[in-house]
Amino acid sequence: MADGKHTASGRALTELVLKLFQLNNQLLTAGDRLVAGIGLTSARWKILGTIAAEDRPRPVAWLARDLGGNRQNVQRIVNDLASEGLVGFESNPHHRRAQLVVLTPAGRAVLEQAMRRQTPWIN
Repeated sequence: MADGKHTASGRALTELVLKLFQLNNQLLTAGDRLVAGIGLTSARWKILGTIAAEDRPRPVAWLARDLGGNRQNVQRIVNDLASEGLVGFESNPHHRRAQLVVLTPAGRAVLEQAMRRQTPWIN
């Protein structure tokens, strides 16, 4: 991929970044396969895990920021999770329209199932 403009270090870093993108795609595919049987995808799993890991409920915009994602995409997934009873919403005392997202008992149970599947895979 030499274009005559990159230094040797620039070419090496470009190759590393491309390998990281490839690894990310492979991890997402593996995650999708791991949790497909419990109705999750890697994206849904990641959002449930982020909600569970927070010290207090957060609005969708904050979750998106914490995930480095797009608010609209996170909102769509959160809405899907809510329609399945895996997350719920609470009033936000700081912002009337930006509700706080919380795990429901069903969401916590599905997340625990995902983590039980992940443990032997990661070990």
